[in-house]
Amino acid sequence: MQLDKLDKRILQALQKDGTITNLELAEKIGLSPSPCARRVKLLEEVGIIDRRVTLLNPSKLDLKLTALIQISMDRHTPDRFEIFEQKVRSFPEVVECLLITGQSADYQLKVLVPDMEYYQEFLLNKITRIEGVTGVHSSFMLREVCNTTELPLDHLNYK
Repeated sequence: MQLDKLDKRILQALQKDGTITNLELAEKIGLSPSPCARRVKLLEEVGIIDRRVTLLNPSKLDLKLTALIQISMDRHTPDRFEIFEQKVRSFPEVVECLLITGQSADYQLKVLVPDMEYYQEFLLNKITRIEGVTGVHSSFMLREVCNTTELPLDHLNYK
């Protein structure tokens, strides 16, 4: 799908507020409601709009400790990675899991928990018990400087 300037404006507006009504969106980008709705539907059908979610405030839910955990594995085999990834997906505390390169670790996890005591239980009873985990290095967030779910769209070219 070739995107144009209106598509870009739709995507920017929806990234800022996924609850915006079609009428509000249409007015904001300068389209009538029917063509606007058709464009949004097409963006969903082709998978550019992946899903719509509600973002929650972690600290309001007593999730005050954010840990970045680097994990080293004993073997770099597809089955070992598959077992690890399947297990990590089952832990609600893990909000992000990345297979990484350029470090001594194989994975980086972003974990949200209420406090250090909870983190210790999580680490000892879940992470270190996953088959193949040989090393764990934890860092803790002191302050969040920036955090966005909005993707950059300035690189998009148009016909």
